[in-house]
This record gives sequence, C-alpha cells and structure tokens, in this order.
Amino acid sequence: MSIESFRPKIQWFLTPIARTFSKLPVTPNMWSVVSLVCAFVAGVFFAVGQPLLGVVFVLLNAFLDVLDGALARYIGIASPIGDYLDHVFDRYADVFIVTGIIIWGVQTWQAPVPAWLIGLFAITGVLLSSYMGTQAQAVGLKRNYGGILGRADRLVLLMLFGVAEFIYPGPVIFGLPFLGWMLVIYGLLGHITAIQRFVMSLKELLAGKDT
Repeated sequence: MSIESFRPKIQWFLTPIARTFSKLPVTPNMWSVVSLVCAFVAGVFFAVGQPLLGVVFVLLNAFLDVLDGALARYIGIASPIGDYLDHVFDRYADVFIVTGIIIWGVQTWQAPVPAWLIGLFAITGVLLSSYMGTQAQAVGLKRNYGGILGRADRLVLLMLFGVAEFIYPGPVIFGLPFLGWMLVIYGLLGHITAIQRFVMSLKELLAGKDT
C-alpha cells in the first residue's frame, strides 16, 4: 500500500492550510508553477552536490504540489485544466530531480554500473508507473494509484536518502552512495509498480467486458 492511499484521510489537515492560502492573491495554478520551479532548483542543488538544500526544495515542491489541488477545491475552482497541469508538472518535476542526481553521479560515483545507466533505469520506472496510472483513466477507468511506489513514496524516499547522503556522502555499497541506491530502488519498484497497475487495469477492463 502506497502513501497515496492516505491522501483522502488528511483533508482535515489540508483544509485549514487551504483557507489560509486562499487569502493570498495567488491562484492554484500559480502555486503549481512555483512548485515546478522548486523541483528545478532541487535538481540543480543535487547536480552540484548539495543534497540537503535539494531536500529542502523537494519538501517545498511536495507541499505546494498538495496545496494547489487543496486550494482549488476549497475555493471551488477545481478543473480538468488544473488537474492536467498538475500531472504534467509532476512529471517534469520528477525528471528535473532525477536528472540532477544523475549529473552528480556521473561526476563522482565509482560504481561498476555507470551512473547514467542507473539513472535511465530509475527514470523509466518513475515515468512508466505514472503513465500506467493515468492511462487507466484514459480508457475509462478510475485513475490508478495502486502499486507499491507512488509519487508520495518517492518523495519520502528522496528526503530520507538525501539527508543520509548529506550526513555520509561517500560510497555505501559497490561504490554507490545513498542517492545512487535510491535510484536503484526507484527503478526496481517503479517498474514493479508499472506492472502492478497494468495488471490491475487490465483485470478491470476484462471484468467490464464480461458483464
């Protein structure tokens, strides 16, 4: 079960925050743009070997990513356009952050497997798992947040491994530091999640065809 499944249970926490931010002259879509900028800055900090600052901006990206939707619902302007922008920006945010880690890895990691190859494994796992979730909606099903690694899970892992990298920046096992192993986890669990979502959606489609 991923952290995404708990999102409906934290509305009691988001509503007061949305109420406070609704008093500012900033729209939910503007906050989405600021969230994307935070992800880009995080990627830059990871790329130059500043994981703690990267984590700070990842935290800002995660907070604003949740805020924009909560704010839109609170003030009654939630729309398909906002939802679309949110998911597009999330994917760009994923690419910015992972690419930043790869850039640092290419420069410093001494692992037997090249950093760019580990990064390719990670980013394809991230993007394919997200694609399978939204593609379910494209064929008439509910958006699929199932599987073992959703975006919220990835962000939590990123914060934990980023702090660990700051505390101990050297290699951990096989020449890879903490963030390197985090990309391995991204790739492995991301591809597993993509397969899980594919199977779940296919079962739903087949069940609907039989009825």
